[in-house]
Amino acid sequence: MILLDRVTVIYPNKTVALSGASLHIQPKEFVTIVGASGAGKSTLIRLLIKEEVPTSGKIIVGSIDYDTIDKANIPHLRRKIGVVFQDFKLLPNLTVYENVSFALEVSGVKNAEIKRAVPKILQLVGLSEKAHHYPSEISGGERQRTAIARALVRNPKILIADEPTGNLDPKNSWDIIELLLKINRFGTTVVLTTHNKEIVDALKKRVITINRGRVVKDEKVGKYTL
Repeated sequence: MILLDRVTVIYPNKTVALSGASLHIQPKEFVTIVGASGAGKSTLIRLLIKEEVPTSGKIIVGSIDYDTIDKANIPHLRRKIGVVFQDFKLLPNLTVYENVSFALEVSGVKNAEIKRAVPKILQLVGLSEKAHHYPSEISGGERQRTAIARALVRNPKILIADEPTGNLDPKNSWDIIELLLKINRFGTTVVLTTHNKEIVDALKKRVITINRGRVVKDEKVGKYTL
């Protein structure tokens, strides 16, 4: 599903963001990636969604070799990868329903399909009753659920959750983690980045540790250790 083979990223200012990083994530896995700030986690995510190009090494996602994909096919690639960020990135002037449906509208999905898909996703994330509320009218946890719904509505094979609990209190954090586990049980590959040691240790899932751009540890059932 996701393969990085000796991937290095060196920026023009000579900063080494990743150095010979290799990893392989199987379909339907739930993997947590940990590392201190500046370790290379954000660079890894940008590589996966083709916002970054490696200096050297190979990246393959599904059957797509990133060396050969042309610009015209990058939007198609990104539809296969949902991304959720710490700061939600919701449009404040749109309702929960409209934020989710907008992801389909910009992809050219027909209205009939939007009306079918959006209510199902909102039900999955527990937001059916908040569909017509604006982001300012719902809690932080509900905003993150909206962001997850928006990422999922295009049925991606992979969901990347980049510090999704960073702005949430402990209860809402666990609610979001439970939702990610539920999504994973439905067959979506989930890649989670987090600094939350309690969450990582409690998950008892595979943990990949990045330190100074290198994959220094890869444990099938790991703990948060830096």
